[in-house]
Amino acid sequence: MKNRINQKLAEEKKLLSIYFTAGYPSLQDTVKVIEDLENSGVDMIEIGLPFSDPLADGPTIQESSTIALKNGMTTKILFEQLKDIRQSVNIPLVIMGYFNPMMQYGVEAFCAKCQEIGIDGLIIPDLPVAEYNEHYRKTFEKYGLINVFLITPQTSDDRIRFIDNVSNGFIYMVSSASTTGAKNTFGNVQQEYFERIEKLQLKNPQIVGFGISNNETFTQATKTAKGAIIGSAFIKHLTLNGIDTINDFVKGIR
Repeated sequence: MKNRINQKLAEEKKLLSIYFTAGYPSLQDTVKVIEDLENSGVDMIEIGLPFSDPLADGPTIQESSTIALKNGMTTKILFEQLKDIRQSVNIPLVIMGYFNPMMQYGVEAFCAKCQEIGIDGLIIPDLPVAEYNEHYRKTFEKYGLINVFLITPQTSDDRIRFIDNVSNGFIYMVSSASTTGAKNTFGNVQQEYFERIEKLQLKNPQIVGFGISNNETFTQATKTAKGAIIGSAFIKHLTLNGIDTINDFVKGIR
């Protein structure tokens, strides 16, 4: 069966992906957040596996990770919470996390569990593409998982082409060199970067993340890319408004 991510990427529309931290605001909120996001019309969901040292994340996501860990979230509990998720949710689900918890769980065991519960892909910011290609690619592919790599404005064309070659889903296009965080608009540097990537004519579509927070940034980011990912702005919304107003947030984006 074709991976749900590839099926979604084949659709005509621009995709909206939402990131949230598992176990935030409360430990038991994970499944409700996922279900409400799908019901609100989101195309794909990134489930953040909280980690004590999240290097790529800005203060909003770091804070949500800290609270989720205090709430008791672990890899084991996340898998337990998601065991029946495919009875109610059909859109692609991607786990975003750091490599250390996956290694502690056992990489093959982690991938097998992902396949069992219906996870479609992984985003692991601290797993270098060369190491993945050499040591882990066969395992990921064995369990039908797409591994998504990040590129930034500083990533060289050669490295981007290598990532494109190794990838079989989409490329996560980080809009800036900084950590995650919501912005109200994109400047010339970002626009030039979006256009540079478009000119490379990569085989994998790109989805833009970091700094998407409203309709304007979503529209700007998806002018040349297939879709956009919203994380910090959504977590701020959950913090301020709770989990019963997810639909309002999504409606404000497109």
